[in-house]
Amino acid sequence: MANGIKTVIYPVKDLAAAKALFTGLIGAQPESDAPYYVGWKVAGQDIGLDPNGHKQGMTGSLAYFHVDDIEATLTALLNAGAKMVQEVRDVGGGRLIASVQDADGNPIGVLQDT
Repeated sequence: MANGIKTVIYPVKDLAAAKALFTGLIGAQPESDAPYYVGWKVAGQDIGLDPNGHKQGMTGSLAYFHVDDIEATLTALLNAGAKMVQEVRDVGGGRLIASVQDADGNPIGVLQDT
């Protein structure tokens, strides 16, 4: 079951510049600030900057649907015609992410907190 889009990740090439821009936009310092990820919580939503996103094939921001069972959700998406882009991986703290593309090439992220 999907619990809505609660996370949006932006791939960035210059983490410091992107951090400054988003800090100004959001009006607060990030809650997570590491060389591999900078993130904020805004009105119950996670907004993140990923300096490795372009290397992993991201071409723009990716919205993640939070789901109860990432494997079952991926199976359902693939059975409905989606194409796997990124297999399930743990990005820390038990958070699992994966992404697919629909028939029109639109990216769909799925995320499960374990």
